[in-house]
Amino acid sequence: MKNIITVLSIFLFTLVISQSKKNQEKMKTIEKYTFDLSDKVTRQKITFKNRYGITLTGDLYVPKKHNNKPFPALAICGPFGAVKEQSSGLYANQLAERGFVTLAFDPSFTGESGGNPRNVASPDINTEDFSSAVDFLGIQKIVDRNQIGIIGICGWAGFALNAAAVDKRIKAVVTTSMYDMSRVMAKGYYDKMTKEERTKILEKLGEQRWKDAESGLFHAGELINPEKLKGDEPQFIKDYYEYYRTSRGYHARSLNSTGSWNATNPLSFMNMPILTYITEISPRPILLIAGENAHSRYFSEDAYKSASEPKELLIIPNAVHVDLYDKISSIPFDKIENFFKENLK
Repeated sequence: MKNIITVLSIFLFTLVISQSKKNQEKMKTIEKYTFDLSDKVTRQKITFKNRYGITLTGDLYVPKKHNNKPFPALAICGPFGAVKEQSSGLYANQLAERGFVTLAFDPSFTGESGGNPRNVASPDINTEDFSSAVDFLGIQKIVDRNQIGIIGICGWAGFALNAAAVDKRIKAVVTTSMYDMSRVMAKGYYDKMTKEERTKILEKLGEQRWKDAESGLFHAGELINPEKLKGDEPQFIKDYYEYYRTSRGYHARSLNSTGSWNATNPLSFMNMPILTYITEISPRPILLIAGENAHSRYFSEDAYKSASEPKELLIIPNAVHVDLYDKISSIPFDKIENFFKENLK
């Protein structure tokens, strides 16, 4: 009997240790960053609320070296479906090294930020997220509230421009690998969606709403990036996979790495164009950055044409869309630094 008890005790102890190790490994995956923290900055997790009462979670990066004067500050978010431990955090880390207080944050309904239902985006609320980040930065004693800019990456570039148009406290805005999510959802890539195709999509989304209402829950849409590729996908899909589904950019909380948006997520984007008032950013400056070989390049080029002066379009030679997520050699940080230092005055 004692032998049986001893064996069971060893088994249970081993099981507990094994589960503990699994939990530790899981936490490492969840809490990991896709870049190394600079030894020249500090990083602190913070929370703040937007105008809709949703609690957002971000990482505040502060230069270790300062001269006791308030810093200029930058709020950074994106890509669409990503989290602060990925590209936006990398940008924040790099620019904090260069003398800015930076805030990389998770958007409403995703990552560590609050909001229900989960895994949904909103042209209104996500634009508001940028302004609420400006709220937070502007009440910090270490920040000069008259020197706040924003950076939007990928789909968050469109939200950044929309926020800058309505929020006059934002003194300058930079976008990289820009997507206009309202345009691409409403019209398809290169505006090739026909009226018939748009009608069918909207009918399908309406039917999905019945299903959601009957079940009392919001169904998930298609997996954003599958676990495995078939091999015949367009190159930009392969590029996304190479970033989000490999150790290069994978993060367990990132929808682009592990999940999907709600099936009805496109609805509000399909008739609420977010760049309607882009001309009202002027006289505050815009810097739009895109890869030469990026499938999304036309979004930046068209935004440049629509915007008023002062504005600048910078095309990065040989770069594709995701190169501007994390490739330090491709991202023009010197240019971004100088742009903000000249314009956050």
